[in-house]
Amino acid sequence: MKLVIDAGNTNIVFAVHDGTAWRGIWRIATDAQRTSDEYGVWLGFLLERNGIANGDLRMAIIGTVVPAALYHLRRLCRDWFGIEPLVASAALDWGFTIDVDNPNEVGADRLLNALAAHQTYGGPLIVVDFGTATTFDVVDQSGAYIGGAIAPGINLSVEALHQAAARLPRIGIGRPQRVIGTSTIPAMRSGIYWGYVGLVEGLITRIEAEYGRPMKTIATGGLAPLIAEGSSRIERTDPDLTLEGLRLLSLRNPAPPLRNREPDND
Repeated sequence: MKLVIDAGNTNIVFAVHDGTAWRGIWRIATDAQRTSDEYGVWLGFLLERNGIANGDLRMAIIGTVVPAALYHLRRLCRDWFGIEPLVASAALDWGFTIDVDNPNEVGADRLLNALAAHQTYGGPLIVVDFGTATTFDVVDQSGAYIGGAIAPGINLSVEALHQAAARLPRIGIGRPQRVIGTSTIPAMRSGIYWGYVGLVEGLITRIEAEYGRPMKTIATGGLAPLIAEGSSRIERTDPDLTLEGLRLLSLRNPAPPLRNREPDND
């Protein structure tokens, strides 16, 4: 079985794949100070509840955009499961060209989404990931990653609006029935929701125009289904796209040998 770890700015997702299907997918809030032992106790309990023993895990792969969390996640794999994890980076064999100015600057999550989306849906395509940031990643017909766009995430924008304007409350995100709000909170909800739908549709339209042909659009991330409800430009949502990208990447690259378990400076 394979342990797959997707460490984002907001949550870390742990998943186990048995070669045929996902046996479990679990989330925990990202905290760079959380130790490998804390992860180990928490994850060990969940594995046991799902009938998975620590020794059943034969390989691990980590994708992270939070460098500070990597050390403890590596220690988790080494000390609790006796596995040296493969870490997603531009230096690995992705099976496609990373056609940008500096491939090392591209977040691992963006490359993983590109890998899984092209493998699953073909190309050319745009992957929209609604995370802490809202990212737009462009994959050509051959599967090459050719760049994209990054915008502030929806929750980030809601929090910034509340913090910067003393009289505007913190609001939840939902799809309002009306665009014209008749009081402050409905007006804010309309601006956030329909504003982001407009941002998504506008960028998709401009990316297609620059690319020169129609493209499929796949959305992922926690808010993808909600935004897709209001947009005709999102063809499909795929909540496990990044996890699938990690699984596919692990199939293309050998597991590294287990390193010395003594403390290191990773």
